[in-house]
Amino acid sequence: MLLGILRGVIGLLLLAQASVAGAALSIEIIGAGEHQIPVSIVPFGGDQKLAKIINEVVTGDLQRSGLFRLVDPAGKSPHELAEVNYPDWQVRGVDALAIGSIAALPNNRVEARFRLLDVVKQTELVGQAVSASDGQVRAIGHRIADWIYEKLTGDKGVFSSRIAYVNRQGQKFRLIVADSDGYNEQVVLASNEPIMSPAWSPDGSHLAYVSFETGHAVIYVQSLYTNQRMSVADFRGSNSAPAWSPDGKQLAIVLTRDGSSQIYLMRPDGNGIRRISFSGAIDTEPNFSPDGQHLLFTSDRGGSAQIYRMSVDGGPEQRMTFGDGNNFSPRHSPDGNGFVFAHLNNGKFYVATQDFQTGQMSILTEGGWEKKPSFAPNGKIILFASEARGRGILATVSSDGRVKQHMFTQSGDAREPVWGPNF
Repeated sequence: MLLGILRGVIGLLLLAQASVAGAALSIEIIGAGEHQIPVSIVPFGGDQKLAKIINEVVTGDLQRSGLFRLVDPAGKSPHELAEVNYPDWQVRGVDALAIGSIAALPNNRVEARFRLLDVVKQTELVGQAVSASDGQVRAIGHRIADWIYEKLTGDKGVFSSRIAYVNRQGQKFRLIVADSDGYNEQVVLASNEPIMSPAWSPDGSHLAYVSFETGHAVIYVQSLYTNQRMSVADFRGSNSAPAWSPDGKQLAIVLTRDGSSQIYLMRPDGNGIRRISFSGAIDTEPNFSPDGQHLLFTSDRGGSAQIYRMSVDGGPEQRMTFGDGNNFSPRHSPDGNGFVFAHLNNGKFYVATQDFQTGQMSILTEGGWEKKPSFAPNGKIILFASEARGRGILATVSSDGRVKQHMFTQSGDAREPVWGPNF
């Protein structure tokens, strides 16, 4: 982290459009961090076609975070350490400078060399060389943005991670996996029946989800590498709300086979099923704690929908949310210190967080149709479903509520988002 050189403007609001041709999602950024770090990204040297892609990815990622003020290099083009004149950048108010080059190699490979420099201290913060196939240039750009983010904020970047969501066009449903910026869209399943509740395995190799393709809700687990899938819960009644344990050895699911919606655990192959909630109410939307020892879930056992917590071994249950309104869809923060959820009050849904130790609830959004929140792997961004311009969209909000994004699909409505793990 750069200490003592963060010179952002407190309360600055930024409204920027960051739509990129070819992306499955166009992204609108609203707001900025309390302290924006002034960074200059010098366009990479070497192969200019590849360098253009790298520059677009890195600058786009940093801009979307809301935490950086990008300073135009104004024609300056150092690509090696020896070419950097630190005073030139200091007078421009730059705290950190990124330089590098990229070259095409034999056998359809590319290699990028990258340095991040502390302009104030005139030192190198990180220097990396990375090679990949020529189809992974954008992935290199995301990795470079992650390095910059981590070195300048102290938190891990999430630009290399992926998201999953459901796109609906009329009566057509598609379960989609994409990069965090909407590129590299992969259709996992296309169906004429609803698809719901996608859930990432901890290693990012599989998705569990609910499909109505057989006429009722069935839970499937599908490999993202082979596309092979299997039905793991097809019991009488409804099968819903799958959630992976942190070690990937269990799924929490919700079944109505014994009456009302109750929570069960089973192995991801569908075997070893056991019931762990025993209320006469609706218990649903389970989510594992990062240590795998507890579940948060939604229940109406108290007369309204609220968030409860219990051991994975079963009760006793502890009510977590109180006060006015209803609360749904809890997700633990990656550090295990709190959780995010959808809060319904006076006809509007809000994204809210709550701390386990203090019980303090913080509302992060303005309210509307805001549902199914999930944390990015670093806990600094929350992805959720929303509406804008008469369409279902994806949206994000920073964990402090300052930076927001609207993410529009090229067509149709976006629903059921979930952020995947880091790789």
